[in-house]
Formats: sequence, structure tokens, C-alpha cells
Amino acid sequence: MDLDFSEEQEALRSMVREVCRDYSSIEVVRGIEDDPSGYPDELWEQLARVGLLGMRIDEAHGGAQQGLLETAIAYEELGRALAPVPHFVSCIVSAGILERAGSEDQKQWLDRIAAGTAILTPAWLEPDHGYGPAGIGVCATPDGDGFRLDGTKRHVAYASAADRLIVVARTGAAECEIDLFLVDPSADGVRRTQQYSLASDTQYRVDLSQVRVGIEDRIGDPGSGWSTLCAVLYEGAVLNAAWANGACEQALAITTQYAKDRVQFDKPIAAFQSIAHYLADARTHLDGSRTLTHQAAWARDRGNSIEELAPMAKLFACQSFRDTTAVCEQIFGGIGFTVECDIQLYFRRAKQLQLSWWDSRHLEELIASRTFD
Repeated sequence: MDLDFSEEQEALRSMVREVCRDYSSIEVVRGIEDDPSGYPDELWEQLARVGLLGMRIDEAHGGAQQGLLETAIAYEELGRALAPVPHFVSCIVSAGILERAGSEDQKQWLDRIAAGTAILTPAWLEPDHGYGPAGIGVCATPDGDGFRLDGTKRHVAYASAADRLIVVARTGAAECEIDLFLVDPSADGVRRTQQYSLASDTQYRVDLSQVRVGIEDRIGDPGSGWSTLCAVLYEGAVLNAAWANGACEQALAITTQYAKDRVQFDKPIAAFQSIAHYLADARTHLDGSRTLTHQAAWARDRGNSIEELAPMAKLFACQSFRDTTAVCEQIFGGIGFTVECDIQLYFRRAKQLQLSWWDSRHLEELIASRTFD
């Protein structure tokens, strides 16, 4: 693996950083917390204008079809700025599902996703259920030439702003009998209730009661839903790791500067061995995490399996992000836990990301299954 980035990749990093600097300041991040829509229109429009919404989308649908490594570079910068946008759920997960399994009619959504005129989001997790296929309890009951959906989904990101939900539903008793359905969130029987999370991001509970969908709304072949979702989530895990690395680097930079500026006993607290060692350990973990994440993205771009590297990257990056921000809080002292201090924004998001999509326990199970099988 070549650890040096090309001029084009460095230019991409600079562009994303400039967009985030201008449209995703800390004041913007603070102002959008617990907002019902969850993202600022100006930032979303600018990401569309510079082509970042279609990074992973096929050129035939208005995208740039860039590699996972380039996308990871962009995600490091989005994480650095804590950019509150539905890029991951719409442009990565939903677009990835449609590209892999969608019909030609369904793929027309890709044009709108790349242009920023439509947002799609997956409705996957359920109350008190796990991350595996056994956790899918929402039922898709055959009804004439379609299905009726019943059940509850939790942690559906940006559901109030979504033009369509991609609902993961069970069509049979066997573990593999799971399908994906495009659902209009304004349809009869769909109810969205905002949830309030540790990160103050925008999540919803979605209740489905006798929601009618046509056979044309099913994405992919019968029984293929779970394999399609997992294929996308492996790539998503790498981007989650990249986001965590970018945010971790910024949290560490904020804290390092504070340690240089804060004077105690006539010297900066960074001069004290205990503080310096904590910061050095955090830097070491971050560099290791970035290397692992880049390796996973690089491997995917070369057609290699990332079923082991991707869970490793997310597990290590999210743990490093969480541990680093916890140390940063302690270096700031009591003020670090107050809402006025920026470091708490990173600390809360670190824990939320660690729990989101695939949590640590499920990631360890994925790694163990590859290692021991």
C-alpha cells in the first residue's frame, strides 16, 4: 500500500476542508443540534455544487464514481468539522443499495441524490433487537400484487427530510428471507417521531402500520435484501472510521493547543509529563487508526475483500476516538464537560458513532468469524 496521497487527492482534501470551514463552523454545528431536519441547507447545497454528493455514484447517474479511498479522505474532513449532513445515509448507504440491486426505474433516484434534490435514508434497526438478520422483525406480508409493512424502526437518521425510506423487512420465517423496500414517508400508516440522542443528531422512530408497497418497490431479488445491505455497510464501516479519525484529529488539536496555552505553576500544562504522555498516546493511536482505515479503503479499490479490514477499521477508529476525547475532557478539566466548551461536541459524537450502525460487540463478532472460520 502506498501511504502517499496524490496531488489530486490532496486537492480534494483541501476543497472539502474549505467548504466545511465556510459552511460548517462550530457555530453551525451547535445551531443545528436537535433540529428536526438535521442539516443546514447552505452546507448541503454547497456539497452538491462541488460534486461531493455523487462521489460514489456512477457517472451515468450524475456522479463522479470515485474510489473508496478518495471518499475516505473527504470523510476525514467532514468528521473534522462535525459536518451535520445526511451524506452517509443518502449518498453512501441508500445510493449503494440502489446501485447494487435497484431496478432501472429505482436507479433514477441516484440522479437526484447526486444533485442534492432528494434524500433517502435506511430504516434498519429495531427496538431491543441486534444488528444481525435475526433482529429484523418488521413484517412484509403479501397483499395482492404488493406487500403491507408492519412494525417499528428506531434510529432512522434524517427521516423528516427523507423523500424515501429504504425499509428492511422480513418476508418469511427463515433468517435469510429479508427484503428492502422503498417507502414514501408520507404514505398512510407511516408515523415519524423524533428521538433525542447523545450526539444531538437527528434520529427518528418510524412506526409502520399496514403500509402498502407495490412489488415494484422491492429492491433486488426476493431474499437478497440482507446481503445487499451488508455489502454496503462494509464500505460504510470504512467511512465511519474515516469520519472518526478526522474528528479525533481535530479534538486532539484543540486539546493540544489548550495544553500549550494553559499555564499552571508558571509553565504550560503540556510541559508536565503526565499530560504530554496522554497526548502522545492519543496521537499514536490516531496514526495507527488512520493507517488501518486507509488500508481498508485501498484494498476495496483494488477489488480485494474488506470483510475483515472494514470491521477492524471501525472498531479501532471509534474506540480511539472515544478514548481520546475522554482524555481531552480530563485535560480541559471541569470546563470540558460544559456545553460552552467545544470539546464536549466531539466527546458526545464519539460515543454515539461507536454505538451506531455496527457497534463494538457486533464488529468483534464479524472479526472473530473471519479469523476463526
